[in-house]
Amino acid sequence: MKKRAAVLGTGIIGAPVARNLAERFEVRVWNRTPGKADELADVAGVCATAEEAVTGADIVVTVLKDGPAVLETMSAAAPGLARGALWVQLSTVGVTAVGELAAFAGRHGLTFYDAPVQGTRQPAESGRLVIIAAGPESGRPEAEAVFSAIGNRTVWVSTEVGAASRLKLALNTLVLALTHGTAESLAIAEALGVDPRLVVDVVAGGPLDSMFFQGKAAAILAGDYTPAFSVGNAAKDAQLVVEAAERAGVEMDVTAAGLRRFERAAEQGHRDKDMAASYLASTS
Repeated sequence: MKKRAAVLGTGIIGAPVARNLAERFEVRVWNRTPGKADELADVAGVCATAEEAVTGADIVVTVLKDGPAVLETMSAAAPGLARGALWVQLSTVGVTAVGELAAFAGRHGLTFYDAPVQGTRQPAESGRLVIIAAGPESGRPEAEAVFSAIGNRTVWVSTEVGAASRLKLALNTLVLALTHGTAESLAIAEALGVDPRLVVDVVAGGPLDSMFFQGKAAAILAGDYTPAFSVGNAAKDAQLVVEAAERAGVEMDVTAAGLRRFERAAEQGHRDKDMAASYLASTS
């Protein structure tokens, strides 16, 4: 008999996570905006409430915007949670919130895995996310069954919950810098009367090249900002990095400036576009 997994949050990452899990688990899904969950009715049971989704679940997977959203959702789901269930927390929530979530798990007898993912829409759809995981060794085989269904690599950071979330902030610092670097490189080329496609041509195949650069550059040049990871979410992650750096006594000048750039893009109406829309913040 298949184990039952509840997926709370069926957005850009959550929906493909649920689809991939449905190949190995009996899946129930819930989303704050019901229409998004309805799209998964062919592979999962669609639930009206988070409590309904987690009732009877062996595994609960959260894929939500931020720490407060995760805590609010799990609090609403609490009456349906089974003591001893596994909670796999995939959202990027930062240093402070992950401690609050771990405390919630302790109060409700859940085995908690701090497991933010590296990757956006396409890796999620193809089951090729990288899972950055931390948590007790006792439940790892069950957690690995979840990770192998949604990703192609798991990096175990520590048995200490929170270590994975801290590493995720370091990785996101690089992602955000690469996004802004690509956007500004193409923007200054165009402003100086140079075809920005020449930037891509020169970089291609050289030491500065990467799939990430090629993907964001292609989106900018095509004017296609279909979100793989939105400006709004990028701003949220940048804020988490800046806050964690302040507490650690580290100056993060580039990330702080990048946060302001994402905020400007959002103010200009680009919040729900892909974070490559950093390019659109090049003009006032």
